Amino acid sequence: MTRLPLLLAASAVLAGCATAPAPMTDFTANSGSPRAPEQLAVTFEHADVALRVDPATQSISGDTALTFTATAPLTRIAVELDRNLPIDGASVDGVALPAAAISNPDGRLYLTLPKPLLAGERTTVRIRYHGVPHVAKRAPWDGAFVWARTADGQPWIATTVEGEGCDLFWPCIDHPMGKPKLIDLHITVPSPLVVAGNGVATGMTEKDGWHTYDWRARNPSTYGVSLNIGPYDVLAGDYVSRYGNTIALRYWYLKGDEENRKKAQGLFDEFTPMLDFFESRIGPYPFGDEKMGVVETPHLGMEHQTINAYGNKYLKSPYGYDWLLHHELSHEWFGNQMTNADWDDMWLHEGFGSYMQPLYLQSLRGEMAFQAELFKQRQAIKNKAPIVSGKTQRIQDVYDADKGGPGNDIYVKGSLILHTLRNLVGDDAFFRATRRMVYGTDTPVPGQFQPRWSSTKEFIGIANEAAGRDLDWFFDAYLYHAALPELVETRAGDQLTLRWQLKDGGAFPMPLEIRVNDRIEKLPMTDGQGVLTLPPRALVTIDPYSRVLRRAAHIEAWQADEAARKKSKAAK
Repeated sequence: MTRLPLLLAASAVLAGCATAPAPMTDFTANSGSPRAPEQLAVTFEHADVALRVDPATQSISGDTALTFTATAPLTRIAVELDRNLPIDGASVDGVALPAAAISNPDGRLYLTLPKPLLAGERTTVRIRYHGVPHVAKRAPWDGAFVWARTADGQPWIATTVEGEGCDLFWPCIDHPMGKPKLIDLHITVPSPLVVAGNGVATGMTEKDGWHTYDWRARNPSTYGVSLNIGPYDVLAGDYVSRYGNTIALRYWYLKGDEENRKKAQGLFDEFTPMLDFFESRIGPYPFGDEKMGVVETPHLGMEHQTINAYGNKYLKSPYGYDWLLHHELSHEWFGNQMTNADWDDMWLHEGFGSYMQPLYLQSLRGEMAFQAELFKQRQAIKNKAPIVSGKTQRIQDVYDADKGGPGNDIYVKGSLILHTLRNLVGDDAFFRATRRMVYGTDTPVPGQFQPRWSSTKEFIGIANEAAGRDLDWFFDAYLYHAALPELVETRAGDQLTLRWQLKDGGAFPMPLEIRVNDRIEKLPMTDGQGVLTLPPRALVTIDPYSRVLRRAAHIEAWQADEAARKKSKAAK
């Protein structure tokens, strides 16, 4: 299906009448509100999105066909679309809708059907719209369009919509479980700009000085659909997977001099070792029949499915690798293949993604780098709010610590919780549970699994099964409570007594290693307490390999000192 001639004609008229965007409603500004009953009663089969992007007016015009199959009787269709993008017209299966059948008061667009849809029936709604989309003030931390310029003045455009959602530029179901089974993107831009898109390229056409790039992706995560437009060159190669399939590697980077190309090649050279690490630790690259794609962007980065945004300016960490590339790539497994069922489960994306970095450094640089990265994460934990609330959340409810969310703890605390879990249950159980959460099986084979959703509750069940025991006490203490478990030490003569204490009470039978001089003692702490008899003048180190996440008064004191220094510096 093609609708580009109509789209181009309409946008030529609309470009001259673009107006400044109205403020976002609270509904639009926060992705992940509970889905409407109408959205729960459909299967989202296909999104066919034609979009003209005009850098001259910083405006867009869209013509989108959305196909749904009803799972229950319906009288209307509901999708999300920023009300800042006025509707030019809508139709259902070719029948134009009157204005009275179209309603979008706060960002949830309702289309009343010409006739009721029965369970099992399929319908396609077509929505035409235009407008000046919102501009991100500090992408990627706030979501919207980025209208930038390259060093030589050419347009350089990107979208980042994780927090606010896909509805900032196309009509969608703005919820983690709102993925369409298939999306086709037809992005029209002025020549000679290039569009790097999700999935696989299906064609490119040119008309009247404008190029239309066609892309197709399966099961895209909603905020993982992105626009990336600029004067790009591309590096191309292949990765022969340890699972036997061959994966296309692509990096779109800004055209430049030879020095710039060398830097781009240096980043491209990191693709293969990173892919091999993830495949060896977790399992097959989830989108091997599409591509592993990366695109240079005017913002720092984002895990857009098969086209990860990269804006780290080729800066390597002291360990000699690009941390941003690695973190965003991790989300192809933890975010795009396995997507949280609710934003309350976002730690499954960020905690696992963050733990992959010290694990990668362990394989790349050894034990010192592994422990150093873990300790860096430990210093950043705030413990102001539980990383899982146990109730439905919008994304900003999780990311915004000022609103009572866990904020950055879903990254760093999530990582250290996983490290503790791994040391508790062992590598075999930990990685089997991880694979089962990601793929739905612990023996994944390329082409024999589908993207899936998971939740904290599901992962706890998977971990219990893999470990062969009940670990609910572990997850309750670490995930659903802000305060970390505290280890109370009492020494009387040659007796060292250790006792776990939870701020909110409850059992915590976490075993501990104790180094006494040069010997490691293991305390089972079965009832949350253990006693050790020490030799005279013994040197004692509790948890010598830092395998258990617990309260650390010395870190809290350091954090308070750092906060005071920053406050004093800001006041000067």
